[in-house]
Amino acid sequence: MKFGASTFIWVSPFSNDTLDLFQKAKDMGYDILEICIEDPDTIDTDRIVKAAADTGMQVIICGAFGPERDVSATDAKTRAQGVAYIKTCIDIAVKVGSDLVSGPMFSATGKTNLLSETERASQWHRAVYHLKEASAYAKEKGVKLAIEPLNRFETDFINTVEQGLELVARIGMDNVGLLIDTFHMNIEEKNIGEAIRLAGDKVFNFHSCASDRGTPGKDHINWQEVKDALSDIHYQGPVVIEAFNSNITEIAKAVSLWRPLADSPDELAGEGVSYLKGVFG
Repeated sequence: MKFGASTFIWVSPFSNDTLDLFQKAKDMGYDILEICIEDPDTIDTDRIVKAAADTGMQVIICGAFGPERDVSATDAKTRAQGVAYIKTCIDIAVKVGSDLVSGPMFSATGKTNLLSETERASQWHRAVYHLKEASAYAKEKGVKLAIEPLNRFETDFINTVEQGLELVARIGMDNVGLLIDTFHMNIEEKNIGEAIRLAGDKVFNFHSCASDRGTPGKDHINWQEVKDALSDIHYQGPVVIEAFNSNITEIAKAVSLWRPLADSPDELAGEGVSYLKGVFG
């Protein structure tokens, strides 16, 4: 099993100025750097490839889905922008050697509307239609899409593994699966272990996040249960810590992070990966 660190632990957005995160994460014991594509203009794929090669690190690409990148929006222009953005993430993934693009690509993060049954059905239709297009493009490029259910406070749409699996089934492409995250599952699932088992071989990426989005192991998640469930589904993909820096005000506000959850990002990342390696062996 390989362990990854999200660039969100330290910075937003990722750019040439933060390529040192490859060596930092490597020194802490990570195998993978998960780079979020907030602004594609800050992404220098050649420099990323070199930094990854120099450190022996792998790269995973994830997306950031704001209101202008919403494939389920009622506005056609916004939906087109959402599809174009996912395709850009796929192109970047190809260039940096990531076989995966992850994220809550079904909607805009933070959109919480109380829709009627008819309106919700239309939202499902729009999301499925456009994600089919994005998935077909990804398949042509040899890239998988990992769709992330979010908790009820961050989206009104896909909250649970069961809903995520329904979306994957409606898209109907074998290169589409799920990114599941213990932070979100801790809020939405009746039982985290059973949710992981339900997802089964559709788990393409895994976020090992603390119950408070702080340091794994300094929380109330039953990590042995998580390990056992991942073992039961024979998961061998990335195990990534995604946390956020409260000093980055825009991101902190977006994820409702009102206080530091560790003395420093380095402490969170270092202690977190040490704990998870102890659990997963």
